[in-house]
Amino acid sequence: MNYCDLQINGYAGADFSSLDLTDEQLHRACVALKEDGVETILATIITDHVDSLCAKLRHLVNLRERNPLARSLIHGFHVEGPFLNPGAGWIGAHPAEAVIPANPADAKRLVEAGGGLVKLVTLAPECDPGMVTIKALSDQGVVVSAGHCNPSLDQLKESIDNGLTMFTHLGNGCPIDLPRHDNIINRVLSLSDQLWIGFIPDGAHIDFFALEIYLKQAGLDRVFVVTDAIGAAKMGPGSHRLSGMEIEVDAEGVARRPGSCYLAGSTATMPQVCRNLAGSLGKSSEEINRLTSSNPRRAIGLSV
Repeated sequence: MNYCDLQINGYAGADFSSLDLTDEQLHRACVALKEDGVETILATIITDHVDSLCAKLRHLVNLRERNPLARSLIHGFHVEGPFLNPGAGWIGAHPAEAVIPANPADAKRLVEAGGGLVKLVTLAPECDPGMVTIKALSDQGVVVSAGHCNPSLDQLKESIDNGLTMFTHLGNGCPIDLPRHDNIINRVLSLSDQLWIGFIPDGAHIDFFALEIYLKQAGLDRVFVVTDAIGAAKMGPGSHRLSGMEIEVDAEGVARRPGSCYLAGSTATMPQVCRNLAGSLGKSSEEINRLTSSNPRRAIGLSV
């Protein structure tokens, strides 16, 4: 296969959000990804203070530049945060103390630290007054995605008018209990003809019966899947790290911060995701290829 994964936080023991990430760890992660059929990724870093995020991006730029395999595999970076909704449930496993309102100045710092490799930024539109940060990023050619957020329908429409084109892992990054009608899932699905929508089909982030409903409503033309893999992927149960935080992975491979009910990324691999799409959702090989390869490429402007 020729998978494209737009949200890889780490793999095979490597944590992309760590300043301690070594050349050897990055190479090992890239080898493991290639062995699993992944050809293109966005290495993802999650919420931290802006100075730390800039340092992490510069570190990733340097590591990638020194490694031919990493250069061929890592198309660029996905910055998830720090412009998220800090409310309980919405923030998920991200450190709320590092969240700040979206603003063009800090967004510019992040893009510059990424050395032209920041391809995707996830933020909360309701935390971007006037949608000025969305517009600034979009005008620079960065794909802007909503996520860990609770914008109203009008705010979503306004953000789309200013350059928002995507929604990050719909059905996650939100409280467990939502209003039954006017909720973020239904708002996004109502705009599925205008947004690329990502899902995590690992069996833990979304019940398969619900994911089947979402896919039927949205259709497959503008939908893609990600693993949201963390460094614990392929490492088995136990204690792991994500951006300096302790993460516990249980016997079923589900990752959480200790004592929290909220998920902290995934340990899924693309081959596992494909088995889920085929076995639990009945998707054909052609449909799986669209969800795992051609659609994510189109969503960030890559040729198919």
